Amino acid sequence: MTVFRTSMRNFFAHKGRMALSAIAVMLSVAFVCGTLVFSDTATSTFDRLFNSTSADVQVSAAGNNATEQAEGDKPQRTLPAADLQKVAKTKGVKSVEGDVYDTSVTVANSDNDNLGSTTGAPTIATNWDRAERKSVAIASGNAPRGPDQVMIDKDAADKHDVKLGDTIRTIAGPGSFTAKVVGITEFKATNPGATVVYFDTATAQAKLLGKTDAYSALMVTAESGFTNELLKKNVAADLGNSAAYKVQTKAQVVEENKSDVGGFLDVMKYAMLGFAGIAVLVGIFLIVNTFSMLVAQRTREIGLLRALGSSRKQVNRSVLTEALLLGVTGSVLGVGAGVGIAVGLMKMMTSMGMNISTDDLTIKATTPAIGIVLGVVVTVIAAYLPARRAGKVSPMAALRDAGTPGDRKAGAVRTVLGLLLVGGGAAGLWQASQADKAADGSMFLAGGVLLSLLGFIVFGPVLAGVVVRIISAGVLRIFGPVGRMAERNALRNPRRTGATASALMIGLALVACLSVVGSSMVASATDELDKSVGADFILESSTGKAIHPEAAQAMKNAPNLAHVTEVKFLEADLKLPDGKTAETDISAASPSYREDLRVETVAGELKDAYAKNSMSVDQEFAKKHHLKVGDKIQVAFQDGRAGTLRLAAITSSDVSFDKGAMYTSIATAERYLPAAELRTSEIMFAEAEPGKADAAYAQLKKDLKPYPQFEIRDQSDFKQNLKDQVGQMLNLVNGLLALAIIVAILGVVNTLALSVVERTREIGLMRAIGLSRRQLRRMIRLESVVIAIFGAVLGVGLGMAWGATAQQLLALEGLKVLDIPWPTIAWVFAGSALVGILAALFPAFRAGRMNVLNAIATE
Repeated sequence: MTVFRTSMRNFFAHKGRMALSAIAVMLSVAFVCGTLVFSDTATSTFDRLFNSTSADVQVSAAGNNATEQAEGDKPQRTLPAADLQKVAKTKGVKSVEGDVYDTSVTVANSDNDNLGSTTGAPTIATNWDRAERKSVAIASGNAPRGPDQVMIDKDAADKHDVKLGDTIRTIAGPGSFTAKVVGITEFKATNPGATVVYFDTATAQAKLLGKTDAYSALMVTAESGFTNELLKKNVAADLGNSAAYKVQTKAQVVEENKSDVGGFLDVMKYAMLGFAGIAVLVGIFLIVNTFSMLVAQRTREIGLLRALGSSRKQVNRSVLTEALLLGVTGSVLGVGAGVGIAVGLMKMMTSMGMNISTDDLTIKATTPAIGIVLGVVVTVIAAYLPARRAGKVSPMAALRDAGTPGDRKAGAVRTVLGLLLVGGGAAGLWQASQADKAADGSMFLAGGVLLSLLGFIVFGPVLAGVVVRIISAGVLRIFGPVGRMAERNALRNPRRTGATASALMIGLALVACLSVVGSSMVASATDELDKSVGADFILESSTGKAIHPEAAQAMKNAPNLAHVTEVKFLEADLKLPDGKTAETDISAASPSYREDLRVETVAGELKDAYAKNSMSVDQEFAKKHHLKVGDKIQVAFQDGRAGTLRLAAITSSDVSFDKGAMYTSIATAERYLPAAELRTSEIMFAEAEPGKADAAYAQLKKDLKPYPQFEIRDQSDFKQNLKDQVGQMLNLVNGLLALAIIVAILGVVNTLALSVVERTREIGLMRAIGLSRRQLRRMIRLESVVIAIFGAVLGVGLGMAWGATAQQLLALEGLKVLDIPWPTIAWVFAGSALVGILAALFPAFRAGRMNVLNAIATE
């Protein structure tokens, strides 16, 4: 109990010094708990939605692929209307509704603005029937009656300012049509962001499916006393021909829908937890520094305890008990802050179009438990080394104020271990850069990154003595004696300086690495685009959908174009001469594709691949299966017939665009596939007539404006879009890394604040012999700046090495240009200096306010 009381007294006596460490623990725990609460809330939101929209038993056509249908790649497989009557007579069926839907539609207003979600949620057109009323209510207006009337969900209407009486246009597979908004619907459960429009059943059948005697699915309700499993069995038996139908219970439909969105939510969840882990790692440095400094400042007190009979274990336990109190306090605050972060994430996602209501906030019992255990364990582990060091303090050494023992031996061990780790990391990065395959090299890259990071963390204090002197020569010496004092303060405890800088190093290393990779990706793609793409214009979907036939026709009809190229991606099984079978995609394209996308061949000529019953394969594929020009390949097209194609060309694998692609002509594909399977193109190219590029581009923009889901770009637009996409990804990642950098900044503040306390008497003496408050504050600011720049030097150097190695692996995939983003690197250093200045504001202000006589009297 004596140890516990001593720990409690010390904790509350130094609570101000513990505050920033508690904030670091709180932020780390908050991000973890916030991520879990957000993920659980999103999952429960989708669960409630799927449960409310699913029937007891659902019947659909076998072979429907939800992804292909949503992207418009494949025509929707439907059920004949006669099946509804057959199912209605099945034993145990209370009622059955014919469901009509299309998830590949685009809905636009009168200004041709897309009314769909910007977050990837689908736009759904469906029929209004009794099944819909279980999950949706009419908020205003009335249900649609006739082909010129439509309802739209309230979230989409509010977001896009759609009102009753407005006209909207629906672009569906069979064609586009307009209708007047006569009703606004509201989901009884939260709609996570999909745009939904409703038509009467006859209109939905005619306009969405292109036939009036078919349904997308049958929604079956069970009579009382019949389980869903029993009803499913009865329905399947009455329908017969099990290969033609997919019969599912409500639980199976819900699980299938959950798995479709679960992948996206899991990626989001684990990515955010990864960044939280980085913040936790950075927080460890802060806690280690805090307890190391507190132990050093209480050396005499610890020595007195040892002299009075306290054992090493008791002293050790006392420090760990303080860490336990810190961990519990920070973790409890972090759990509460995590709920706030989750709410903030929901608000942010709602503003971006993914509506997750705070009314559905889900906090599982495991979430606070995980947060508190994480915070406590991390804090206690981080405090272990300082506690062990405190336990080694001898009574006589403490009474002489000789400091903690073992520094010299620990320094030697640190140097040797640091060199070994850095050497291992460098070897791993070198092996990665020399790899022949990206998959093999990525293993060495991961090992090199981990070892080099650990090496710099361990070796940081040794580097501090050299690097800080170099930085000081260029930054601090111009400030005269004040600058030299700041340099000496930074060098006074290299271990503390190294640990503080290492916390900042981790975040900046990741920023630098990703900046190099992102910049190299853009530069490589731009270079490859200049060399490979000969087309003037490129048409593709902004949402990943296949190009609608009407949009494709508008491009074909545009004036001032020398040619238009269509590209269709077809799934096929290849039976090869070596006896093996390969599942692959074949690009069926217009013969002009070889002009629009210049691909070199290593055997044969690409133009011959577009001849009748001919194709090409990639060099790596040909090598793997021992193929040569002239070989016969049996090709079985999915949803079509099989045929034998002649291998007319082997393309080079040394490209980044269309790497690994196999080509044939659309004319060849038409021999083996029905027209419905070839109705859409995935991407289209066009070349302008000589001297008419500007006029052609302006006309294409005008002609394709009614199809807002597709974007026409010239090469400069395409490059800028690529740059913007990479930039947005980097901004998102850097935004998440900001949490780790904020924790590192707290570490700098904490180190300076505790250092000011440690040097109270020294500061008083300097003030007494003439150092002004202004000079004192400048000294502390300069000390902070040099620590921050030291962290930036380590971080940027390490990050550039990681990024350059990663680029070497990307070069194996065709991205061959290494581009160092020097402006970003310069901003990192400028930002680090600013961080140093801001981090020193409070410690410098506190030091400047010290009473000189009281400071001198401090022991």
